[in-house]
Amino acid sequence: MSPPNSLPPGSQLLGRKPILCYVTDRRRFLAAPHEDLFDLLLEKIELLAAAGVDWIQLREKDLSGKQSAWLTRQALLRVSQRAGHAQGATRILVNDRLDVALSEQAGGVHLGENSLPVQEANRLLEASPAAKSLPPDFLAGVSCHSLEAAQSAASAGADYIFFGPVFATPSKAAYGAPQGLDRLAELCTSVTIPVLAIGGINLENAPACFSAGASGIAAIRLFQDSADPASIVRALRPQSSGRSTHALDVQVFD
Repeated sequence: MSPPNSLPPGSQLLGRKPILCYVTDRRRFLAAPHEDLFDLLLEKIELLAAAGVDWIQLREKDLSGKQSAWLTRQALLRVSQRAGHAQGATRILVNDRLDVALSEQAGGVHLGENSLPVQEANRLLEASPAAKSLPPDFLAGVSCHSLEAAQSAASAGADYIFFGPVFATPSKAAYGAPQGLDRLAELCTSVTIPVLAIGGINLENAPACFSAGASGIAAIRLFQDSADPASIVRALRPQSSGRSTHALDVQVFD
C-alpha cells in the first residue's frame, strides 16, 4: 500500500541488497515435553531479528485469529527490542490474516494463491480507517507457483512475490516438482516487482538464486534449524554480489 503520488513499496526496494526472510513453523521444533513451542518460536524470532534477518513471515496456519494476533503482538515486541541491524527493526509479515496485520500494525500481509486476492486486500486497505496508521511501506505479497500466477499477482498490485519451490523440500511437496533455476530466472525477468525464491534454499544453492535474478530468499529450515543465525546471515550477504538488477536491499520497516 502506498500513499498518493508515491512509488509502490516494492518498486522502492529494487536494486539493493537481498532480502532474507525467515518463514516460521513452530511445529518443526524438536521440543522437550516441558518446552512450550510458542516460547521456542519467540526466542528464535528474537535471535533472528538480532542477527539481521530482514523479514519474518508468521506462517502458523493452525492458529485462531485471537492466537495469531497475540503471536504477532509478541513478535513485534521482540523485534523492536532486538533490532540487530542499523537500518531498523525486522519487518513482520502476517500470513493470510489481513485483519490481524491491521489490528497489530504489522509490516505487511502475505497471501497464498488461494487466499484473499491481492487486489481485494489493497481495496480493503484503502477503505479501512485502521490502515491510516499503518506505515506507508506496508506490503502485500503473494505466493506463486507458476509464471502466469506471478504475472497476474504483479498486475493486480502485489508488492512482492514468493516463487517456488525452486528446489525439493518437504514443506512444499504439495506444490509438485521443483520449479528450478531456469523458471525462476524467467519469472524474475517477466515482472517488475521483487521476487523471493523459496523451497529447499540452503547456503550452497542461495548464490544460484541470486544469479537467476531473485531479489532475496525465504526459508524455514535454513534459519529455524540454525544454532547460529548470525553466521547464516553473514554467509548469505556476500553471496549477493554480482547478481542482476532485480536484487534488492531490505529497507526495514517497523
